[in-house]
Amino acid sequence: MIFSISQKMEYSYGTFMGKLINVAVPGTIDERAINTKRVLNPWERNENHTLCLNSAKAIGCTVVNIGTQDLVEGRPHLVLGLISQIIKIQLLADLNLKKTPQLVELVEDSNADVEELLGLAPEKVLLKWMNFHLNKAGYEKTVANFSSDVKDGKAYAYLLNVLAPEFCNPLTLDTKDPVERAKLVLDHAERMGCKRYLSPKDITEGSTNLNLAFVAQIFHERNGLSTDSKKISFAERMTDDVQISREERCFRLWINSLGIESYVNNVFEDVRTGWILLEVLDKVAPGSVNWKHASKPPIKFPFRKVENCNQVVKIGRQLKFSVVNLGGNDIVQGNKKLIVAFLWQLMRFNMLQLLKSLRSRSRGKEITDADIMNWANRKVKSTGRSTQVESYKDKSLSTGLFFLELLSAVEPRVVNWNLVTKGESDEEKRLNATYIISVARKLGCSIFLLPEDIMEVNQKMILTLTASIMYWCLQHAAEEGEVALSPANGNGSTYTSDTSPAPSISGEDERSSLCGEISSLTMDDAASDITVS
Repeated sequence: MIFSISQKMEYSYGTFMGKLINVAVPGTIDERAINTKRVLNPWERNENHTLCLNSAKAIGCTVVNIGTQDLVEGRPHLVLGLISQIIKIQLLADLNLKKTPQLVELVEDSNADVEELLGLAPEKVLLKWMNFHLNKAGYEKTVANFSSDVKDGKAYAYLLNVLAPEFCNPLTLDTKDPVERAKLVLDHAERMGCKRYLSPKDITEGSTNLNLAFVAQIFHERNGLSTDSKKISFAERMTDDVQISREERCFRLWINSLGIESYVNNVFEDVRTGWILLEVLDKVAPGSVNWKHASKPPIKFPFRKVENCNQVVKIGRQLKFSVVNLGGNDIVQGNKKLIVAFLWQLMRFNMLQLLKSLRSRSRGKEITDADIMNWANRKVKSTGRSTQVESYKDKSLSTGLFFLELLSAVEPRVVNWNLVTKGESDEEKRLNATYIISVARKLGCSIFLLPEDIMEVNQKMILTLTASIMYWCLQHAAEEGEVALSPANGNGSTYTSDTSPAPSISGEDERSSLCGEISSLTMDDAASDITVS
């Protein structure tokens, strides 16, 4: 990959990656939150990279082993790996029934078949689509990958001939030279509107990423699927309602951010074996899973799935989750309401455990939902502002102003108040909400909510946002305290990093107030505003 000097500057400042993420999933980053001065200081540059990494995580990228310093230094294998993930997400964005209901043509008209399609990874759907057309074209083999199975170019020739017969060239299949056939395939694709960005050599050498991208481009240009209104209507009926879809998205992204071995494409389908839930439980509550009694997919016998899911429910009960109406078989059968309720408790448990991990500095006290809200109110009040909220369902939260004041309280210079609206109309609320999410990610918060969650005051997502800000604030204060107390150059002097944030505008010393902030929290579990039905 070759960059000009200006592109390298743009890349090193994080703006290139931010723009690429917005191309992949429009609206992910509010570009008003990106620092765009001609010359950025290290702190501002770090903010941009932090925003990019948290936003990449929020669209489904795996960023477990990459940090801001890797972006600053431009480490090729890590940076190109992240860029590859972002591009892949963009290329495969329409390979689902919600975006392309015509895909229902790939399966029989039955709920079971459609549910199976819903559970497939996008690249698997793309292979299924390719084989669907190859079968119609009389191609005798099944393409199972985007490398060795397409190296000779024959599958492409058959695919393009059935999708765009008007551009068919008989020489494509007649030639014996794979490189020449690959060249003719690319010529055919170009005539039907596909831009040429890979070479014949990329096809013949079996480059997985480039071949996947090529097939995805063909799909976008001409998918050759039916426009049968009855089939499309059937597919649309199978998709989830808006609220369920938003919660599924949030839990899917959260699970994928944990760095477990499995990757979730569709929560309601992928958790039915119980294995992924066991992986998540082991991540958030290490040692809780008895792996000797767990079966790893693929699982042939249904009772093995039930055994996995029964262990999931058992662990949930041990962690004091509300699982009264939940049985292992409910998960196996894909009961969406019960799965969402369990996942919410699991995500909430993880948040509270992260906050509890600071107990060495908080005298070992538990932290509850109510404590998080009390902390947020007190933090805003400490800056001299009067805004206060009563609960996670307080309608005033829809304006976004409270969260902007909270973000400004934990890091004064992170919010540009010239960009903030009064939050009176829906459009003003949306502008504030999108800005809040990007500012929080820029600060370092790992969050997966959408602007609509703030505008509609979704209690669960409001709690995750508040808890994430609190965790960042307390963790950052602790880290700053450790740095300040550590001797530099052996002479006991205080070390000050170039990238340290500005001091609090309230004059409060974050390091000395850390224990006070947590120990003064009121520990009343019954006061929690969030309940799971």
